[in-house]
Order: sequence, then structure tokens, then C-alpha cells
Amino acid sequence: MAMAVKEALRAQKNGEVPVGAVIVRNGTVLAKGYNRKESSSDPTAHAEIIAIRKAAGKEKNWRLKDTTLYVTLEPCAMCMGAMIQARVERVVFACFDPKAGACGTLYDLSNDKRLNHRIKAASGVMEKEARGLLKGFFSGLRRKKAGTP
Repeated sequence: MAMAVKEALRAQKNGEVPVGAVIVRNGTVLAKGYNRKESSSDPTAHAEIIAIRKAAGKEKNWRLKDTTLYVTLEPCAMCMGAMIQARVERVVFACFDPKAGACGTLYDLSNDKRLNHRIKAASGVMEKEARGLLKGFFSGLRRKKAGTP
């Protein structure tokens, strides 16, 4: 998760919402990613999607079996869908997302029996650090919008 937090910091430095993701198999990092929606003008450029694409490319296989995806914010429905399609085994996220979370908050796509794949989920790892990055980022945006330094 520490690597995912570092990716989130990269996103923040680039003016993106500070979310980072890392995909690991057997202790080996396959891929990393951070949010790039603003810089790429791509609504699908979430940290998880970028990491999944990189890992699949590296593996030359869309099936990312036996992998764990670490991410600093609870995945949204799109990202959970991509993880299900990629057959990611496990997701570990730092903090819940009350506005878009699809791994227990608004939906729980990780354990929906109607889908063809289940993902083991865990939360709360480095929650304080990830939440602090997000709160700082959004309070900075609000101050900027209000014209306050």
C-alpha cells in the first residue's frame, strides 16, 4: 500500500485526484498507476484501470490471476468491473468512497453472486495517509475556487 500512496502523491503533483494503485503477484510488482483523468482527458483513466492495462500488457494476458490490487481509495463500479473482467483475486483499499464506492459502500461488486468472478476485499490499510491526501487535495480546490490562499 505504501507504493500505492506514492503513486497517489504523483497524481497530486500532476493536479489529479490523489489515487494510486499497484498490482502484485507473489510479492512482485507487475504494474503501478495513478489517476490521469485530467491530464489525458479520459474519464476511464483511473489509477486501477491504468495499472490493470499495464499489468495485462506486461503479462501479455488479460487474465491477472493470483494478483492483488492495492489502491488508496475504494474502487468505483467501472474499476471493480475491470478487476472482475481481469480476474484479479484480491483488492486491498485504504479508505471507503462514500460517493462512488463499489466494494461495500454504495455497491459490493466484489461479492455479487450474479457475476462470474468474486474478489476478496480488505480495507483500512494506510487509511489515515490516503484520507489525508484526499482531504488536503479537495480542501485546496475549495480554497482555490473561493480565491483564498
